[in-house]
Amino acid sequence: MGVSSITKPSSDTRRLYLDLLKRCLTRMLIPDGSVNEDLTFSGAFNREKRIEGRDWPTQAETMVGLKRLDNLEECIAEVVERDIPGDLVEAGVWRGGAAIMMRAVLAAYGDPGRSVWLADSFQGLPAPECAKYPADAGDRHWELSSYLGVNIEEVRENFRRYSLLDDRVRFLAGWFKDTLPAAPISTISVLRVDGDMYQSTLEVLNHLYRRVSVGGYVIVDDYGAIPSCRAAVHDFRESHGVAEEIERIDWTGVFWRKETADSDRDAFSLQRL
Repeated sequence: MGVSSITKPSSDTRRLYLDLLKRCLTRMLIPDGSVNEDLTFSGAFNREKRIEGRDWPTQAETMVGLKRLDNLEECIAEVVERDIPGDLVEAGVWRGGAAIMMRAVLAAYGDPGRSVWLADSFQGLPAPECAKYPADAGDRHWELSSYLGVNIEEVRENFRRYSLLDDRVRFLAGWFKDTLPAAPISTISVLRVDGDMYQSTLEVLNHLYRRVSVGGYVIVDDYGAIPSCRAAVHDFRESHGVAEEIERIDWTGVFWRKETADSDRDAFSLQRL
């Protein structure tokens, strides 16, 4: 059965489906192994690490862990139930697991029209532009493209595996600096930022934050794990007068609900000058 034919299920059925999906996407259900950051095999499945999203899986479609998937579901459920306008966006998708979860939540909650956008180079992370973004000096994510760079057809196939690939799953392939400024997304209700680096995180926020609806959510995956990502979040928030409280999800993930329209915040900033 394709996603287009799914009708709104009962709350119990929805809970069973989404909980099972999370356990599949993280391989909690059928355990795999993991690799070290030098891409050598690190050993057998570790349940506690996988719950927290602290390892790099060999087969799972996501490495974010159960707690961040729970938070993602909660944010999407709230914007759907409160009718906050806008599509769902993930910037930095890897194997597509979190975006698959996004599409599944829309189906499970009977949302009729929102799209899920996947923005990624689909070839790994860029080499640091240290002259422009000195916070990224020494970043080596770009050297791990054999693992972190997942091609677009593999991501599409992962959606097909869960019968969730349809015309409401849309891809923005390329570097953020090239694809996001003119991305054909008018409004966003949930923006999930998983860019690892200072540059990537800042580019996502610079180009997409204004499109997040009041009442929508911004989720940042690498805030606790990567200091340069955290620095980009704070630099953006300070320069744009974003004062909403940052809430922790787990050891690395954070989120906040957008409560102030950009025009109101800009007017307040001008009054202070």
